[in-house]
Amino acid sequence: MRVAVFSTRPYDRLFLSRANATGRHQLEFHESCLDADSAGAAEGALAVCAFVNDHLDAKVLQRLHAGGVRVLALRSAGFNHVDLEAAAALGIVVGRVPEYSPYAVAEHTVALLLALNRHLHRAYARVREGNFALEGLLGFDLHGRTIGVVGTGKIGECVARIMAGFGCQLLGFDPHPNPACVALGMRYVDLSEMLATSDVITLHCPLTPHTRHLIDADALARMKPRAMLLNTSRGAVIDTPAVIAALKSGRLGSLGLDVYEEEGDLFFRDLSGEVLRDDVFARLLTFPNVFITGHQAFFTEDALTAIAETTLANIDAFEDRGEVLHPVSIERVV
Repeated sequence: MRVAVFSTRPYDRLFLSRANATGRHQLEFHESCLDADSAGAAEGALAVCAFVNDHLDAKVLQRLHAGGVRVLALRSAGFNHVDLEAAAALGIVVGRVPEYSPYAVAEHTVALLLALNRHLHRAYARVREGNFALEGLLGFDLHGRTIGVVGTGKIGECVARIMAGFGCQLLGFDPHPNPACVALGMRYVDLSEMLATSDVITLHCPLTPHTRHLIDADALARMKPRAMLLNTSRGAVIDTPAVIAALKSGRLGSLGLDVYEEEGDLFFRDLSGEVLRDDVFARLLTFPNVFITGHQAFFTEDALTAIAETTLANIDAFEDRGEVLHPVSIERVV
């Protein structure tokens, strides 16, 4: 099957080519992001492979369908960037990678937590300049602290297991409690109680209409003063301007991000020689108590292998049976 792969980076080419070692599919790699302007590159392909920052609104899907595309293989777990109603109306089957390595994202989350708490990013820069002073680097013991986990699926569960090992108290917020988390000692509470009592809040929920800007000005005002907020889920789960205001006022103690609401114009590219035009993101970078990585939580060899293999398996299944192994439909958005 001819497959047009968009938002391709060298590592995408490497791992997808490995997964396609038999040469069953004709993979055509495009570095450009998929949008209305680049959709024509998929002309004649039956399948399109897209990533999280590709634009898959109704207009783009219509162009893809007109060019012959009948299956959309997302090499991601998230699907909020796809107009599922339009895809269903056009008869385009959408598949995703429901999980690849929850450990990769969970471990990166804890890395952000540790770096922020012990000011490792600042300490690293100081030592390289010959500054060995400890002022401004004071952290706190994690043992005995309360960790609030929003979204206790596989990634949230992995985070909970790691933090239980640190001796933390665990709170969970999820409409579907995870028995494995309960077994770890997690207590499920409503969001208000979690905000008021957690020393660290870490977000691992999907982006839906219900979770968009879940952490807004009101939620930040209800948070325990000087608490830490971590987001490795989807950028729009937090209201970034509201978070900046909370950082400026001192209400929010620290912030760790691997995702950003407007990351499509920034992440996965080298912009080191350019001026950042996103004033909101540039403002975030001015805070010493903010640690940002560029959507790299998933970026391990294990995860990339699983993503490539599952993506190709979805395409295999569609070619064989007309359906993908891991479908996404409009019914999932509730």
